[in-house]
Amino acid sequence: MIEVRNFTKRYGDFVAVDDLSFTIGEGEIFGFIGPNGAGKSTTIRFLATLLRPSSGEGYIAGHSVVDDPMAVRKLIGFMPDDFGVYDGMKVWEFLDFFAVAYKIPRGSRKKIIAEVLELLDLTHKRDDYVNGLSKGMKQRLCLAKTLVHDPPVLILDEPASGLDPRARAEMKALLSELRSMGKTILVSSHILPELADFVTSIGIIERGKLLAAGSVQEIQRTLRSHRRLQIRVTDPDLAQAEAILRADSKVRDITSYDHTLTAEVDGGDTEMARLLQHLVGSGVGVQSFSEVEMTLDEVFMTVTKGIVN
Repeated sequence: MIEVRNFTKRYGDFVAVDDLSFTIGEGEIFGFIGPNGAGKSTTIRFLATLLRPSSGEGYIAGHSVVDDPMAVRKLIGFMPDDFGVYDGMKVWEFLDFFAVAYKIPRGSRKKIIAEVLELLDLTHKRDDYVNGLSKGMKQRLCLAKTLVHDPPVLILDEPASGLDPRARAEMKALLSELRSMGKTILVSSHILPELADFVTSIGIIERGKLLAAGSVQEIQRTLRSHRRLQIRVTDPDLAQAEAILRADSKVRDITSYDHTLTAEVDGGDTEMARLLQHLVGSGVGVQSFSEVEMTLDEVFMTVTKGIVN
């Protein structure tokens, strides 16, 4: 649904984004991660047809961002990182304004606005003035206006920026609900906990270059050759389990805490199965045996160098 091919943006001698390429499949939530100044907003503005590239191309559902921007605008809902509201305008009037801009027929607008207000839990704010809304409600309203024309693709730049913890949790729930409705979502952030538990894939950008893209698990496998196992055993068997692991040539860096052993293991699923079989076959009471995935924070810290433009 979203494809970026060799996108580059220069401002004189300064290269804001350098030869960026990635794809996002239909129905994915793609987390676009990087520090401030990494090139996230530049890339997003390009995909939203608001910025022409120095070179490269982008496609939304097969339509060229460069050559067919009007078709692209019908397919996307764009939520910028900073937006204003109009003084003296009520919530429903704000949404009606954007519905008119998207050329939604007069006879359909009232029903569509009511549905969007219900989806975003804003029905009770319908007649409130937009400049009197809280930060969280304004964020909801901005997301609501991106949905009035029912776009299949959402491009959201820091949608939870400045929100309190409850509002951030509610925003994540909304995005998950939109994905369940079939939307493809690109969401950027420099705050990793906002993305960790609901994105389906990520792209990590630093100094205008894409350093990694894919699922967290796929990226993890490219970053380290070993697997991290966490094995919980019954108390009497802890010493025996540790001795078995230390004697195994594929196991390294064992730590023990509260009846749980954590071990770094070279190899794939076959090695994991062999170790489990060995422990059980030796009479060790194994209560749990699982792989510990790298967190999004660990992936980010491993891939990036902490350099900004």
